[in-house]
Formats: sequence, structure tokens, C-alpha cells
Amino acid sequence: MNWLQYLEDWPTIALEYGFKVLAAAAIFFIGKWIARRLVNVAGAVMTQRSIDPTVGGFVSNIMYMLLLLLVSIAALAQLGIPTAQFIAVIGAAGLAIGLALQGSLSNFASGVLLVSFRPCKVGDYIEAGGVSGSVDKITVFSTTLVTPDRRTITVPNSIIMGSAIVNYSTSSSRRLDMVICVAYSSDLSQVKQLLRDIVESDVRVLEAYKPVQIGVLALADSSINIAVRPWVASADYWPLHFDLHERIKQGFDEAGIEIPFPQMGVRVESVID
Repeated sequence: MNWLQYLEDWPTIALEYGFKVLAAAAIFFIGKWIARRLVNVAGAVMTQRSIDPTVGGFVSNIMYMLLLLLVSIAALAQLGIPTAQFIAVIGAAGLAIGLALQGSLSNFASGVLLVSFRPCKVGDYIEAGGVSGSVDKITVFSTTLVTPDRRTITVPNSIIMGSAIVNYSTSSSRRLDMVICVAYSSDLSQVKQLLRDIVESDVRVLEAYKPVQIGVLALADSSINIAVRPWVASADYWPLHFDLHERIKQGFDEAGIEIPFPQMGVRVESVID
């Protein structure tokens, strides 16, 4: 090793590498500043679009880390450090992490879709993933539902997005589908008129949908099934459901109309030799 040669050339070497270090530092700090500005702009756009703050913050952090990684690689390349192997190692590590967190990433992606497309929001009563309840909270990885009997159900977002979502709160009104069974011996005209009087006399039944739809739904084995379909405000759905069934039972008792139950006839024959 010719140390004398190095000592003679050190000003040139220092000047050359000094420019590289300065250029790498400039790339890193300027790139870092630009990355932060881009992340701030993205965060502002997500805020304007009313994206959930939890999801917005998580996306912003990931975006900033990726941009900072690219800036760091560019700075290392300016110093003359080979980055191809470095990139390959990062790619392999990212693949391994992605496979390990496959379920979590799926839930995260579904959470972003839930917040972005808004098939439901906090306060809506929904049915999805085999469960139903009011949406209490939508987080990055899961959605929390509260059932009418105050049970709390936490469902992974991937299950919510992977199934049909029935949202009962998107409309201000709902149709109450009732099936009333009467005996075959009943007078259908009397039954239908009594049902209409009971249902339409309730102030919670919406005037815009009167007269209420009432008709024979099926001729069943032990009964005639009559469909009764009033429209009601969504908030009055269950109170009206309970009240109408009770009033119909009382009305049928007063009118002597029979509500049948399944029966089976048994015929016994004796064989005489």
C-alpha cells in the first residue's frame, strides 16, 4: 500500500468524496422535506374527504416511511454504495412480512374501503358477516357492533367487506312485513277489514303509503296466511311491530276470529276378523 501516494492525493480525494457527501446529504434532507410536504398534502385531502382519522394517520405514516426509504436509497447511491443488493434484501423482508401479516393487511385494506366508500357509518343498524347490530366503531382492522340487547360484537373488516351488507338506516322509512294466520273457517272479508282498521288507525303508519297492502299470502296446511305490509319511520319499526301484533290478537279475540295452530288428525281403524 503506497501511503505516500495517498497522502499526496488526499486533497483531491477529500474534495471528491466531500462533494459526494454533501450531495448525498442534500438529497436526503431535501427529499425528506419533500416527503413530509407530500404526506401533509395527502393528509389534508383525506381530511377533506372525511376519511377516518385513524385510517388517515396510518396511511400517512406508511406513505412517509416508503418515501423516506426511497430518499435514503437515493442518498446511498450518490455515495457510491451499491444499492441493488440492499433493495433485494428489503424486498425479501417486505415479502416475508406481508405473508406473515396477510390477514391483518386484508383487514386493513377492508377498513380503508369501509371508510372510503361508506356502505355504513357509526350509528347505522346493519346486518353483515352473519351478525347484526348498530355500528359503534370502525377501526383500521375491525368494526364493532352493538346488538339491541347491548352485546358488543367485534367483526374483522375483511368479513364485513366479504359479505353482503344490509343497512337498515339508509332510508328514513321501512316496510313492516307481517304474516297473520287465520283458520280456514274465517270470513276473509271480515278479517281483512279488521286488520285494515287496526293497522291504519295507528298514527305511526305513514299516510303516504295508505291504504296499507293486505292480501292472502299463502294457503298453508293449517291456516290461511295473510300478508300485512304497513310502512313506518325507521325509528318506529320495532315499537309498531310489537304493538300491532298485540292489538291484532286482542281484536281477533273480540271478533271471535281463530288463530290456528298446527294440528294433525289421527284415524284409527279396527280390523274385525
